[in-house]
Amino acid sequence: MAVEAQTIRVLIADDQTLFRSGLARLLAEDPRITICGQAVDGDDAVAKSAALKPDVILMDLKMPGVDGVEATAKIVAAQPAVKVLILTTFDTDSFVLQALRAGASGYVLKDAEPAAIASSIMAVVAGERVMASAVANRVLDMLTGASTPKEFYDGLTGREIEILKLIATGKPNKQIAFSLKISEKTVRNHISHIYEKLEIYDRAQAVLYAVRKALVEL
Repeated sequence: MAVEAQTIRVLIADDQTLFRSGLARLLAEDPRITICGQAVDGDDAVAKSAALKPDVILMDLKMPGVDGVEATAKIVAAQPAVKVLILTTFDTDSFVLQALRAGASGYVLKDAEPAAIASSIMAVVAGERVMASAVANRVLDMLTGASTPKEFYDGLTGREIEILKLIATGKPNKQIAFSLKISEKTVRNHISHIYEKLEIYDRAQAVLYAVRKALVEL
């Protein structure tokens, strides 16, 4: 007697309701896929992953509160069998590495055709790693040295990275200035530029960024 193949259970996590529901409808047309749930942010994705036990999670990166990278890390740690496929409009180097380090099995862009996303879902379930060509090219550039550290660190200069490391170790501006033999005013200017480039507002966020980039360890 033939055994009917089980469908792949997919959870979609994205804070954009229109995109999330639209993608769910399109993927549900594929007989190999069952949409078992939808999550509105990272916290919701972690909770629903534990409750619904999906095979694959399509995870947006930029979500309010807990983002896709942090949610991916939590889910993979708690449920190693779950495959996380990052689905995003962002293809910058920093997001690529953060997602892969967090344990993502694949990385595709939101403008991909539904059929291509479905194929990516099948591939990660089969144990493969999937990357959009634009992402794969960036990773290859990083491995071959074609990408510069400035690109990887979101436009930060070498000096700004140096100051960011010192911020992350808890040093106040005065000690940073002393260590680098520059004025406190110069330190403040560098910090202002760092905040502007990273779109952050305080030292706590700077520390989090430094940890994610493996500039420091807590």
